[in-house]
Amino acid sequence: MNLVEIHHLQKSFLSGSEILPVLQDLDFCLEEGKTALITGESGSGKSTFLSILGGLDNCEAGQILVEGRDIAGLGEEKLSVYRRDKIGFIFQFHHLMKDFTALENVFLPLYMTGEKKKRALERAEHWLGEVGLSDRKNHFPAQLSGGERQRVAVARALVKDPALILADEPTGNLDEGNSRQVEDLLFSLVREKQKTLVLVTHDPFLSRRGDRHLHLERGRLTEQ
Repeated sequence: MNLVEIHHLQKSFLSGSEILPVLQDLDFCLEEGKTALITGESGSGKSTFLSILGGLDNCEAGQILVEGRDIAGLGEEKLSVYRRDKIGFIFQFHHLMKDFTALENVFLPLYMTGEKKKRALERAEHWLGEVGLSDRKNHFPAQLSGGERQRVAVARALVKDPALILADEPTGNLDEGNSRQVEDLLFSLVREKQKTLVLVTHDPFLSRRGDRHLHLERGRLTEQ
């Protein structure tokens, strides 16, 4: 069963008086519990594609079905609910709140969905354990290494039990050692929890780790 189905997606940007097409008649589908890795040159539209799928940006035309619901054309209020309830984001930069501990950074997104405080704290502690940071839960981001901060970001993305995880160059700011550690952690958790993941990357090594590898070029995705 496909969790995601995208048909004839169109997106362009205005540069001065010139219209620059980015995504052109793009089709994509992904089964529930599978992982798709997307590569492409800088400026090819990888992050734009992920942003549209995650409800952070809109498209000009096309159908974007997630769990059978078309999110294309939804208003901001409904998109906010979609992002909150269905999507777990992992970005190149961790975007942790500097004045909150690791535990609080993982706890707050779940608590803001309406989960009871005790349950949200329990879930946050559980996921910090899953990423190997139970002993660092009361540390602030400035007290954590780059790899540790990104592992907190992984826990934050998964704590809400999202239908779809979207990762945009999740190890792009890390050295090779920390990159491989975070990659191993992310893929093992995705397999173990049977999550659906779409990840964009420049890393040719990483692109081999998914169930599918697609390349974005001239506005379309092709299977590799």
